Amino acid sequence: MASVNPFNLSDSEEEAERRPNETIDTERSPSDGAPGPPPGNPFSPPADAELPTLLLSSNRTSPSGEGIPVSAAVTSAMAGSAEARVSVDVIAAQLLRDQYILTALEFHTELLEAGRELPRLRDYFSNPGNFERQSGTPPAKDQVLGPGGPLNRAGSISTLDSLDFARYSDDGNRESDERVAESEVPSQERKNFKSSPEIQEPIRPLEKRALNFLVNEYLLKNEYKLSSITFSDENDDQDFELWDDVGLNIPKPPGLLQLYRNCGNTLPSARDTADVSVGVDFGDLPGNCIAQDTPKKPDLLQQQQTEVVQELEYQISLLNNEKHSLAEQIKKLQSEIQTLKRTVSSPPPSSLNLGSQSSSNPASSSSTTTARSADPLSVPPTDNGQYLDIRGVSEPESKPDAPSTQTTSQPHPQPHNKLKSQPPAQFDQPNRNLSPAFQQALLSFCRMCSDSRLGAEVSRIADSEESVMLMLGRCLPHIVPNVLLAKREELIPLILCTACLHPEPKERDQLLHILFNLIKRPDDEQRQMILTGCVAFAKHVGPTRVEAELLPQCWEQINHKYPERRLLVAESCGALAPYLPKEIRSSLVLSMLQQMLTEDKADMVREAVVKSLGIIMGYIDDPDKYSQGFELMLLSLADPSERVVSAVHQVFIPAFAAWTTELGSLYTGLIPSLLARIEKLLAQGEHGLDEHKLHVFLSALQSLIPPLFAVVLQNAPFTSRAKLHGDIPAIEVTRFPRPASPLQDVATIIGSREMLSALLLLYDHQLEHEGTTGWESLLWVVNQLLPQLIEIVGRINVTSSTCVHEFSRFFWRFCRTFGKIFTNTKVKPQFQEILRLSEENVDASTGNGILTKATVPIYATGVLTCYNQEEDRKLLVGFLEDVMTTLSLSHAPLDSLKAAFVELGANPVYHELLLTVLWYGVVHTSALVRCTAARMFELLVKGVNETLVAQRVVPALITLSSDPEISVRISTIPAFGTIMETVTQKELLERVKMQLASFLEDPQYQDQHSLHMEIIRTFGRVGPNAEPRFRDEFVLPHLHKLALANNSQAVESKRIDIATQLFEAYSALSCCFISEEVMVNHFLPGLRCLRADMEQLSPEHEAILSSMIKECEIKVENRGMSDAQGSMSIASSLVGEDAKTKFLSKMGQLTTSGAMLANVFQRKK
Repeated sequence: MASVNPFNLSDSEEEAERRPNETIDTERSPSDGAPGPPPGNPFSPPADAELPTLLLSSNRTSPSGEGIPVSAAVTSAMAGSAEARVSVDVIAAQLLRDQYILTALEFHTELLEAGRELPRLRDYFSNPGNFERQSGTPPAKDQVLGPGGPLNRAGSISTLDSLDFARYSDDGNRESDERVAESEVPSQERKNFKSSPEIQEPIRPLEKRALNFLVNEYLLKNEYKLSSITFSDENDDQDFELWDDVGLNIPKPPGLLQLYRNCGNTLPSARDTADVSVGVDFGDLPGNCIAQDTPKKPDLLQQQQTEVVQELEYQISLLNNEKHSLAEQIKKLQSEIQTLKRTVSSPPPSSLNLGSQSSSNPASSSSTTTARSADPLSVPPTDNGQYLDIRGVSEPESKPDAPSTQTTSQPHPQPHNKLKSQPPAQFDQPNRNLSPAFQQALLSFCRMCSDSRLGAEVSRIADSEESVMLMLGRCLPHIVPNVLLAKREELIPLILCTACLHPEPKERDQLLHILFNLIKRPDDEQRQMILTGCVAFAKHVGPTRVEAELLPQCWEQINHKYPERRLLVAESCGALAPYLPKEIRSSLVLSMLQQMLTEDKADMVREAVVKSLGIIMGYIDDPDKYSQGFELMLLSLADPSERVVSAVHQVFIPAFAAWTTELGSLYTGLIPSLLARIEKLLAQGEHGLDEHKLHVFLSALQSLIPPLFAVVLQNAPFTSRAKLHGDIPAIEVTRFPRPASPLQDVATIIGSREMLSALLLLYDHQLEHEGTTGWESLLWVVNQLLPQLIEIVGRINVTSSTCVHEFSRFFWRFCRTFGKIFTNTKVKPQFQEILRLSEENVDASTGNGILTKATVPIYATGVLTCYNQEEDRKLLVGFLEDVMTTLSLSHAPLDSLKAAFVELGANPVYHELLLTVLWYGVVHTSALVRCTAARMFELLVKGVNETLVAQRVVPALITLSSDPEISVRISTIPAFGTIMETVTQKELLERVKMQLASFLEDPQYQDQHSLHMEIIRTFGRVGPNAEPRFRDEFVLPHLHKLALANNSQAVESKRIDIATQLFEAYSALSCCFISEEVMVNHFLPGLRCLRADMEQLSPEHEAILSSMIKECEIKVENRGMSDAQGSMSIASSLVGEDAKTKFLSKMGQLTTSGAMLANVFQRKK
């Protein structure tokens, strides 16, 4: 069975097959080619009927009752130029008189194309009054049904514009009907069938301009603003604001939507409803047509009515939903009004109707309001529809007596709501006999102003909800500029409410433009208020209007000169993300934020952009955008601003990780991508590692640890056994590292702390007793992630404290997140297998090699310090002692051990532990180990408090300074120097000074070249920062002695070594303030001795030393001159002070006028 179009009722093909005796001269079924008549009248041609269709209907009767067949009139028109030469004006008059409007229109078109315009037809079709129509109404119940349905008036009387556009439509059914009709008319008539698909004419310029206007109007009315803007730009030769610009001498068509709905089913016109005398009796119709058509039409009519009813029921359900929500708001507002009125102790009004004004008919007003107030949910759909949908809505069927309400743009007034249906107020008229003109003239002296804009608004009181919205839309643009900037946020609710409920798109656009430009440079609180309003607006109007109305406002301000306005745009994109269509979220909004991230120069704007991008990542569901999100993450992590990078870790990365978790690519795609970039960076950094990029990638990995652990828990074999009921122990506060934001809290990612606690119990039990078999995510962590990380750690530079610190923090957070059992059973064994600290491997080159890498400090500080219980501390102490022993005995570099001491020494918690390790070295039997311990004290002294230095460090150093091995004693000198640089206790300083003096003055050390080298190196390092008294009385005199002794050094190699170290020490000390006495007695003589050495050993250094000596001599001379001038300047300053005091006292007396000030500077005459 063929589908039935409710707008173009037609017979079915089965019914056509039941007509075997029907010939081409009888009425044909529409399924055979000719478009069927509209449901209203089967004997009037439809709005889009064509000439060939009318030629087939030879049995149709003229509506005027004269019995002239249509075919006769048309045949006369066709044969007019052949034999009788009937006047074309006579034919036109006959067609118009018989109401064959479509035939007349075709005739008029043929004449125009032939260049023979007929004035009668031109005047008729250019007069809009001939085509006025009213909104359609359903057929009455007692209407007579004909063979084609209800006998309404002919739908052929339509507006010229709608007929013209429908004629050139591309409807598929229409084309098939025209092809069949064309095959059944003579070839001469087929030549005149202009709309046949085979000879379809190209679109004419005027038709194109008219269609462009209607398309643009449709886009604007349906909130496709961006599409409308693009369409207007592509047709810049046309003014879409003015219909007359099209060039057609006809009124503006009703619009694409109405043309589509009326295509083939034209609504009755005003003239149809006025004239009801024309009709056709059943007896005049062919018998077989009536007999066969009548049983079928009720079924089609019933199907048509069923579809219309379904559409109306759907609209009613939507309006009912809006009605309930608005009724709740009305109820809430009514209670607030009552509360406020009780507060001010004023009598409550009898009506709380929100949209009404005070009425002069209290009885009807109070009754209406009482009915609404008693049950707010009983507000009829009409009251609801006038807020968001300005289309008319009928009253419910249960209230047939209620007046129908309709808010359409008809020229004649219609009742807007119950308020407008009330009778106008009645006033007492005086019993006078004054003429109206006299009364008007008399009242003109009241000085009322209605000729201005404001006067017109004041004199016209809004009488409905829509009128209030229209009034606010007109007045707000004039109110806003006159409100103080500091108080403009008070207008936000008014602007948003009006923009939400106003029926005109242009006015809504203007109001939202005012909202975004309300404050020149909005502060945080004002921006939050605007954002709150935008979110409320979005919740109310839905995604389509948010896209069409709010997003263009954001786009306009994306490059605003004020960063506060751009910040508002960035924050709006994130706040509106949940309320936008998903296609817009992942395309337009994402592109806007990406542009702002790359181009905006303000840190706070980029910070807001990153947070909004994070929100977008929480709502995006297009897997194709994954690569774009990954690039955005790397781009934002490389931002120079710390606040932007902090926002990336707090918001963007957790949201992006949540999305990749849903895609199943967190540990199969995202984390491996970052690891690959780190390995590539290390491979390229043989001549210098880019530590900043390494920090970027490693910090991203660190932020991905919580979501990775959540994936491990959620994909575990025991996840289905997790139960929330029963006694679930609370999670320890220190179980997880402190998250950077709530989004990195594992409990937030899992869903709740109760669920996390239940999963943790099962997690620990599974690791301890059942193993990891079948646990895919955890096996990936153990077998792929950990080995790859340990291999990367072994490749970084151990002397880079930054890299060591970054990886230590990463492993610390990693182990704390995955738990103690996992650390002890999975992490530590892998490190221990690589480090191999057993005695058998002391001399093994591989063991020594790995012990000199960054693996040692990272394992010590990142893994062994995760838990601070007694057994953990013992393990850390034992590891450091073993590393110190192994490195010392194998003569390996101590960089890895130093890195571990520096990293651990930064935390005072580990000072006692490190001193314990060093004391183990102090009492070790091997001199190599004791030397290493002495050098480690130098690293520890700076961070340890003076009490520990006095009680633990100095005694250990004194013990080592008396060691039998001279190398051990020499190794203590750097630590003694560091104590002199950092400690302030005089007793302690004296002890250290005495020990250094023994090294310098004891005869047994006079020929100790290594000792002298170490002392000079230490003096050069600590001298500039040491106490001035220690520098002047101890350091500089002993350097002078060493320089003098070096002049008589016989071994040239030793002489040049000492001279080079002295040059470095004097260069560092030359920047210090040195008293004249020390300068003359020690510093300059020492430099001269050094210059004597350099003249023979290094001429380039000799030139520098000569320059330094000259500068010092000039300083000494200048100081002598300044001292002599100092006594003179003191006396002159006293005289100057006296004169200044007298002058200021004189100035202080001038308090009367500015003219007296000039008298002070005049010379006495």
